[in-house]
Amino acid sequence: MLRELSIKNFTIIDKLNISFSDGLTILSGETGAGKSIIINAVNLLLGSKATSRLIRTGFEEAELEALFQITPGSRLAQTMKEKGFDESEELVIRRIISRKARHRIYINGCLSTIQMLNSITENLAGISGQHAHQGLLKEDQHLLILDQFGGLMPQRAEIYRYYHEIVPMIKMLQELKSAGDHQDQHIKLLEFQKKEIIDASISSGEDKALEQKKIRLKNGEALYQAVNGSIEDLYSAQGAIVERIVEVKKRLEKASLIDPALTEQIKGLSKSIFNLEDIAEELRNYQKNVEMDEGLLEKIEERLDVLHKLKRKYGGSLDAIFTCLESIDQELSKTANISEKIAETEAKMDTLHAKLAHSAENLSKKRKQSADILAKKVEKELSTLEMSQTKFKIALQSIPPIDGPTGESLNSHLTCDNKAISETGIDRATFMIAPNIGEALKPLSSIVSGGELSRVVLALKAILAKTESVETIVFDEVDAGIGGRVAEIVGEKLSSLARYHQVICITHLPQIAKFGDYHFRISKHVSCGRTITGITLLDDKERVKEIARMLGGVEITRATLDHAHEMLDKAVNRPLDKQSNK
Repeated sequence: MLRELSIKNFTIIDKLNISFSDGLTILSGETGAGKSIIINAVNLLLGSKATSRLIRTGFEEAELEALFQITPGSRLAQTMKEKGFDESEELVIRRIISRKARHRIYINGCLSTIQMLNSITENLAGISGQHAHQGLLKEDQHLLILDQFGGLMPQRAEIYRYYHEIVPMIKMLQELKSAGDHQDQHIKLLEFQKKEIIDASISSGEDKALEQKKIRLKNGEALYQAVNGSIEDLYSAQGAIVERIVEVKKRLEKASLIDPALTEQIKGLSKSIFNLEDIAEELRNYQKNVEMDEGLLEKIEERLDVLHKLKRKYGGSLDAIFTCLESIDQELSKTANISEKIAETEAKMDTLHAKLAHSAENLSKKRKQSADILAKKVEKELSTLEMSQTKFKIALQSIPPIDGPTGESLNSHLTCDNKAISETGIDRATFMIAPNIGEALKPLSSIVSGGELSRVVLALKAILAKTESVETIVFDEVDAGIGGRVAEIVGEKLSSLARYHQVICITHLPQIAKFGDYHFRISKHVSCGRTITGITLLDDKERVKEIARMLGGVEITRATLDHAHEMLDKAVNRPLDKQSNK
């Protein structure tokens, strides 16, 4: 429910703050005073497109802000919770329209997007006007209106759930079948790759070990000579290092007989002799294993060539080859089960399609019943609005089983008895009307008479009052093309509607204005060379004057004032001064 509206630097409005209450609120004033500007501001706060042309001349930004009261457990509260907002708080929407910078949207103080705003305000308020029907008169919403009226939303939700379960399964089945079409060729490729890798009998780190062995083979002669010379110098040759150390040791042993302090050095030399002898022995063993086999070198180079080719083909390293082999095994496992998966998926889809088709057919039957009842109710409501000869019908048509601009057939799982199934079922609904006797029924959207259109809108709103989800309904120019007795009937309807919703109505007719629980007068004046729009909540006396103005124009006589007072007393069926205590 709309509680507060603040407008700043918006078209001809300098600064305006309005507090709204429940019940029926009337906005009146001279033509051009700015009544529709206020509705435009509300529209923007509900998600309409903003333009810098709406900014008041001489200013860089316009600012709009609205405070909505949230009813616990309502659809709005649920939506806010889903979007991450605290549903126990009030809803504050703020829009800043800028000439140079980007327009900005804030929801409860958080910078937001137009998509987020539209998702939250979708069921927040409805604005009905002579040319702005919103969703109520759009054909794509007629089916929703019918389902809301008939209490068919649970069945509609069931179809929506089945539909969105089966659609991804259709895509998955297509992918499985596509894979199946290429299965044989693909499996042969995978099996060839697997065999190629396995037959190569690769071991981890093999390439590095072979590269090292290749280097040794290529340099076998040099390695042999280097080791052989080292053995000679250490042990075998005349005057070898070991032999000379032995001589040093013997001299020190004789000297130690004189000075035992040399004992430790003698021990160190003994260890060195043993170590050098061990090294010489290890070098002899190494020398025995030095290879200079040209045939072996050729085999190693051939093996390395095989490994390099596999690395280039399967990822650049031996580890990548092993990873590729695992991936091949997994893919072969999947393709091996593809036929089973296709059969399993088709079975699930058949079961789900049976449920979807049954629900869609059942919902369609109930829609036909509800359509007849709703049509009769609309005709009855229009009869009370001085359109007693009007014929109203809801035409239900099935959706053709085609999809896309080329007309390709839908998947059979999204059809039922040669009818396409959408997320809303198998039906399309169009509201048809013939306002005058002898005329053919035409789509509601083709009505050109403002008076007829206003009454149709009001009739539908009155019927849907208990089922419609929005809490605030705004009527802009609902009195277009009507007057006299019809205007008074419209006023009564608005008053009745206000028992279920907060209703805000812009009107020029006193017959409607008199039913308001609250009455605001919108006016404009010139200050410092600028036009400024203002709004005033009328008390009893001011309201009588405003009704008198609406009755008699510029010149207000005593008789006009008395008439206005009488109208207000009869409308509220209570003394007028009680309104101020409401």
